[in-house]
Amino acid sequence: MTKLRLAIVGAGPAGIYAADILLKAERNFEVSIDLFDHLPAPYGLVRYGVAPDHPRIKGIITALRGVLDSGDIRVFGNVRFGVDVTLDDLKKHYNAVIFATGAVQDADLNIPGASLDGSYGAADFVSWFDGHPDVPRTWPLTAREIAVIGNGNVALDVSRMLIKHADDLLATEIPANVYGGLKASPVTDVHVFGRRGPTSVKFTPLELREVGELNDVDMIVYDEDFEYDEAATAAVASNKQVFVIDKTLNQWRARETGTASRRLHLHFFAKPVEIVDDGTGRVAAFRWERTRTDAAGGVVGTGEMREIPVQAVYRAVGYFGSELPDVPFDKKRGVIPNREGQVLRRDPSAGTGGLFNQQMYGVYATGWIKRGPVGLIGHTKSDAMETIKHLINDLGNWWRPESPSEESILALLDARGVKYTGLDGWHNLDQHELALGEAAGRTRIKVVDRDEMVAVSRAE
Repeated sequence: MTKLRLAIVGAGPAGIYAADILLKAERNFEVSIDLFDHLPAPYGLVRYGVAPDHPRIKGIITALRGVLDSGDIRVFGNVRFGVDVTLDDLKKHYNAVIFATGAVQDADLNIPGASLDGSYGAADFVSWFDGHPDVPRTWPLTAREIAVIGNGNVALDVSRMLIKHADDLLATEIPANVYGGLKASPVTDVHVFGRRGPTSVKFTPLELREVGELNDVDMIVYDEDFEYDEAATAAVASNKQVFVIDKTLNQWRARETGTASRRLHLHFFAKPVEIVDDGTGRVAAFRWERTRTDAAGGVVGTGEMREIPVQAVYRAVGYFGSELPDVPFDKKRGVIPNREGQVLRRDPSAGTGGLFNQQMYGVYATGWIKRGPVGLIGHTKSDAMETIKHLINDLGNWWRPESPSEESILALLDARGVKYTGLDGWHNLDQHELALGEAAGRTRIKVVDRDEMVAVSRAE
């Protein structure tokens, strides 16, 4: 009977869902799956991209863990694709590979001053407060007044973490260094800016309501942003999500403010124009242009410029994928070019300017590296189903590996001195973090240092 030896690069939801769907799919061949990740622990953005005060979203880990604990998937953490194993290595040991590496870089914001000292990418900040092992342990939280650019859930996460009192995070798995940094922050005001109006925001009603429940934080919205046109009024009447968002914002308009020690301001119809230099290369202010809706449902500038003093700016305008060695990459979209998950490469005869129009047999993609950073975690399941369907149908075009045995990849990693961490290692780390939390009267304290994560996982 034919056997598929499959490598999946990326142990976040996209990679784990793909493995689970393949294992449950109707097929006429056996399956052996190895899951690789450059981090010592699995779960990707659920562990390192979701704010620690989101226990409901973190609960997805329970479902993902059930898939890994089924015993049908091997996990190899702390293995860097392109360094510890290459595409040529995978071809020697597997019939196919699925890349599920996500999108973890900040998308560019092309306005003057974006690179000033004090201007930060939201993704970097999220990695810091989530205890990602590959970012510095400290963060420069010295600003009293902060601007956050963006109207999506990441912008709200960043804003909430900046304005929330650190002691209110002790019930979460927040690392000690993050608690210490946030505790010392002098912040008093966070201003969130979005180009469109309140009925066109990208964050979800649940995220918005959570922000409004913060302790000792006034929610500030501005009446000028609620002079709705006919289209906005219709959106409130016809779309339940927009209705709930509008209701929540209008409840905030009716609140009395002025008693809290911190304030979160929401500014709509605000197009970023410039991050202003103080003359020494540091952020001094944020400048924007007031916008209005147009007949096509978009927004246009009014020519009215506004400016507010801030000492830091966080750019939450989207994520962008990272290029992988020997794998095609669309630098404009930040994805691996593909057709429904089948990776495409350029026609070699067309040079670097050719179209991505030739299937790269044996290579597949799923998740954000396939379709870009859009959609919630739940969308990843249907995305993986599409990719797996093509993987199964492409049986005749799979690679023919030289050394397909399950032991051969272990021998390769051992020969290269790779300190990989397996599923038992994750259980060791998981129990260690829970024990750290219990000793401090908390649920969990996340281990941040990579070497420590590896040592605990490998019981060294």
